[in-house]
Amino acid sequence: MTTAQVIRGAGYVAKIETHSFVDGEGVRCSLYVSGCPFRCPGCYNVAAQHFRYGEPFSDAMIDEVITACEPSYISGLSILGGEPFCNLAVVIPLIRAFRQHFGRTKDIWVWTGYQLEYLWRQTDERKAVLQDIDMLVDGMFVQKLYRPNLAYRGSLNQRVIHMPTYMRTHSVAQAIYVE
Repeated sequence: MTTAQVIRGAGYVAKIETHSFVDGEGVRCSLYVSGCPFRCPGCYNVAAQHFRYGEPFSDAMIDEVITACEPSYISGLSILGGEPFCNLAVVIPLIRAFRQHFGRTKDIWVWTGYQLEYLWRQTDERKAVLQDIDMLVDGMFVQKLYRPNLAYRGSLNQRVIHMPTYMRTHSVAQAIYVE
C-alpha cells in the first residue's frame, strides 16, 4: 500500500457491535475498522489487521450505527480496529454523520496505536478527527506491559486522553483521563 492508502485505508469494516460494555464508558456502539500496520504481538484483533477483512464500508453501515446509537441508554460511538487513523475513508464520514445527527449529546472514543503527539503533527485529516472526538486511547499494545484490569486499555504504556481538555491546554498531562 502507498502512504496515502495507509492513511485512507481500503474502506473495510471488520465488525459493528451495537451493544458494547467494554469499549469506553457506558453502553456503546463500536465499529471496528479493518487494517493496521502495527501488527502488535498479542493483538486481540489479529483478523482486523488485514486491510480487506470484513465488508466494504457503506452508507448502510452509517445508518446502522446511527440507529444503534439512538436509544438514550447508548452513551456514544467507539471506533477501534485495526487502526482508525489508517482508515480515514471510513472514520471521517462516520464521525461527520454521527456529529451531524447527535451533535455533542453523545461522545466518540477512538483507539489508536499512534501517540497523540505524532498524530497532532500529521495531515489535516488526522488532526480534524482528533478535534472532533472526545476520548483518545493512544499507544501500541505492548504484550509485556499488559495488565488485565486496566480501564479502557490493554497495556501500561497506553493513555486515555480527554481531547477537549487537550485542545484547550495542549497538555497531555492535564488531559489524562484515567491512570
